[in-house]
Amino acid sequence: MNTKQYKDMSKPVSNPTGSDSLLAEADIAIIGGGVVGCAVARRMALEGASVVLLEKAADILDGASKGNSAILHTGFDAPAGTLEWECVQNGYREYLEIYQSLGLPLLKSGALVAAWTQEEEDRFEGILQKGRDNNVDDMRLLSKAEILRLEPNLAPHIRAAISIPGEYVIDPWSAPLAYVTQALENGGKLLCNANVTGGDFDGNKWVLKTGQGIVKSRYVINCAGLYGDILDHDVLGTADFTIKPRKGQFVVFDKAANKLIRSIILSVPTKRTKGIVLFPTIFGNMMVGPTAEEQDGRADASVDETILKELHAQAIEKVPSLKNIPVTATFAGIRPATERPEYRVIEYSERNWITLGGIRSTGLTSALGIANHVHTLLIRQGADYKAIETPSISKVPNLAEHLSRDYEKSGYGEIVCHCEMVTQREIEAALTSKAPAGSLDGLKRRTRVSMGRCQGFYCSARLAELTRGKFAESLGVGVADE
Repeated sequence: MNTKQYKDMSKPVSNPTGSDSLLAEADIAIIGGGVVGCAVARRMALEGASVVLLEKAADILDGASKGNSAILHTGFDAPAGTLEWECVQNGYREYLEIYQSLGLPLLKSGALVAAWTQEEEDRFEGILQKGRDNNVDDMRLLSKAEILRLEPNLAPHIRAAISIPGEYVIDPWSAPLAYVTQALENGGKLLCNANVTGGDFDGNKWVLKTGQGIVKSRYVINCAGLYGDILDHDVLGTADFTIKPRKGQFVVFDKAANKLIRSIILSVPTKRTKGIVLFPTIFGNMMVGPTAEEQDGRADASVDETILKELHAQAIEKVPSLKNIPVTATFAGIRPATERPEYRVIEYSERNWITLGGIRSTGLTSALGIANHVHTLLIRQGADYKAIETPSISKVPNLAEHLSRDYEKSGYGEIVCHCEMVTQREIEAALTSKAPAGSLDGLKRRTRVSMGRCQGFYCSARLAELTRGKFAESLGVGVADE
C-alpha cells in the first residue's frame, strides 16, 4: 500500500513553534472535512463533546464531497436492512427536520425511474418491491401518457416510469458548511492544512501528529474518505478495507435548460451502478451524470472528452430540446468505493478509534444518519457527554435560484459575478464567516463566484482584488467566539 500518497496530498505550512506544539486538545478528533466529517463534528458538538475537525487541505469539502449529484435520497433503492439503508433514511429524516433552521434550500422535484426499453421496464416490479421493503410507500407506476403530461419535454420513446415524489434537490456544499458552522458555534474547532501523518495511543488518549503540531483526544473518528484506508494503515498499522476510486463525470447545461424538466430522471439501476441521472440543480442549471469509472488514482479528477460527448448525447436522447442548450461546465468527482459494496464502518474499540469507510454516492443524504450512528458507537465505547440544551443555530447564505438571493436586497455593494449574480457582500461574508473560505475553490463553493457561463473570464480580475492576501495558508478556525 502506498502510504506516502496520503502524506503528500497536502503541503503543510511552516510551523515556527515546532511540530511538537499542541494545537488542540478535545474529547474527539475527527479526521477529514468532507460532508461526513462535518456532520459528525456537528452531532458530537451538540451532544456536548469537545471536538476538533482536522482537514489536510486549505478548506473543507476538498475531496470526494466536492463532486456529487446533490440529491436528497429517500433510500428507496438502498440494500434493505443494511447500515447504509438505516443511515440514509435517518439522514433524510433529520435533514427535513433541520434544513429550515439552518437556512438550507430544498427543491421538491420528485424523481422518475425511467424505462426506455422493454428490458428496463421488466425490472420495475423488483424496484417497486425494494421500495416497499425500504418503507418508501408513495412510489407508483406511471404510464407513458402520465409521464409526458408531467414532463412533456422527455423524448416520446419513453415507455414507463416509477414516480418517487419524496426525492429532493439540495445544495451539496451549503449543507456541510452549515454542519461545521454549527459545530464551531457550539464549541468545536476546525484546523485546516493539518495533514495527519501519524499518532500514538497510550491506552486512554491519542496524540495525533500533523505537519502543524500535535492534537490530543480521547477518541478518533476517521472520515478521510478517499484516503481512509491509508490513514488507518499509517496510524493503526492495519487497514481492513481498500479504497477503489470510482470516477464520475458530469456535464452541466446552461440555465436556459432549467425549464425543460422538473423531475430528477433516474436510470434503471444495474448490479454495478445506479446509472446516469438527468436532474435540475438548486442553482438553476441542469446536469447529466455521473459515469462510474474504476481507476487507480485517488486524485485524478480529470475529464475525458469522448466520455463527456457520450454523456451529452445521452442527455439529448432523453430530452431532445437540450440539443440547442450550451454546456456551461464539465467536471468529475471521485467516489471512495471499496472492494465491497457496503459501508465499511469499523470499530477499534480497544484503541478508541472508529473508521467510516466506503461512504459513496449516498453520503450527502446519509451523513446526518452516520453521525448519529457514530454517537451510538461512542456511547457503547463508554463516552458520556451531556447534550447542549439550547444549542446555537445560525443560517448559511442562500444560493438557490428559486429563493430570494442577496442581490435582491439593498446594500450589497456591487455585482462581482454577473453570471451567477454574486455580490461583493456575499464574497466578503464568505471570507469572514465562522468557517471562512480557505481557498479560491472554497470561496466558489460558498458563493458560486466564477462558476457560471463565462467560468470566471469576466470577474476574475475583480475577484483577485477582493481576495488579495486572503488565501495564505493558515492554521485553522477556532471556537466561534475567538
